[in-house]
Amino acid sequence: MSANQQIILETIARTGEAEMIEVSQKISPYIHKTPVMTSRLLNEISGADLYFKCENFQRMGAFKMRGALNAVLSLTEEEKANGVVTHSSGNFAQALSLAAQSLGVPAYIIMPSDAPRVKIEAAKSYGGQVLLCNPTLADRQATANALSKEKKAKFIHPSDDWDVIMGNSTAASELLAEVPELEILIAPVGGGGLLAGTALAGTRRKDPCLIFGGEPLAVDDAYRSLKSGKIEGNATTNTLADGLKTQLGEWNFPVLQQTVTEIITVTEEEIVEAMRLIWERMKIIIEPSCAVPFAAVLKQPEYFSNRKVGIILSGGNVDLSKLPFK
Repeated sequence: MSANQQIILETIARTGEAEMIEVSQKISPYIHKTPVMTSRLLNEISGADLYFKCENFQRMGAFKMRGALNAVLSLTEEEKANGVVTHSSGNFAQALSLAAQSLGVPAYIIMPSDAPRVKIEAAKSYGGQVLLCNPTLADRQATANALSKEKKAKFIHPSDDWDVIMGNSTAASELLAEVPELEILIAPVGGGGLLAGTALAGTRRKDPCLIFGGEPLAVDDAYRSLKSGKIEGNATTNTLADGLKTQLGEWNFPVLQQTVTEIITVTEEEIVEAMRLIWERMKIIIEPSCAVPFAAVLKQPEYFSNRKVGIILSGGNVDLSKLPFK
């Protein structure tokens, strides 16, 4: 085991509910406390009591505002002066842009050229200095590294950063504070930052929850990673859930290994159907990535039937010109 791996495991082991409460207090002046919603019809369809934490109503439209704010607030004054840099397909690009703008910090944002136009424009509108690159993870990272060196800016990973993970945990913490009797928490998994934060919130309390993840079958690297015991990648990223195309990292993977009961994979058709149900029945806008955990609940009801289930609705930044249904 490397020294860095040892540090990561020690950090995870000593992190408890008190640390997450501290983070919640730190970021609370800058975020919305999003609503928890229910639907009698979706309960009937799923056979479970579902409680949706609506992060689609968060500032910039996604949970990632939480992690971005905690990361920026954790910088030194010198680091804040030099600015921050990240790479993102969209939601973290917007989140870090807005978080940095809120605190007077420069933000340099690397986005893949195939990112949804609505998310590119949103990042710019929040003050991020956007640079497009080739749509591969290697190109994104290389471009971010070069810019970080040039600007002496602090690189903040969208999901594989402890401060980001801890910020993300506050969505589930708020949900559990409002509905303490929850038995299960489920969130989408792409890079793993949200699911890791959700898992920490759900398992570090007196009455721990079971933790599940939902993942597109087309990019099932997290599912395969938990089966193989090592971080896997994807040969292709052909899914309409554009926020879930990235892979796990060295900070969030061990959290998931220690806490997650199962990652349930769903097809593109199942994602579209779950998204349609939430749009039609709950009258709220969610993006495809956001529908994945609900699709997972519908796909494997044996895990969730007759139980109280908290679902993190991760975001609502959808390109209305490219809806997957008519």
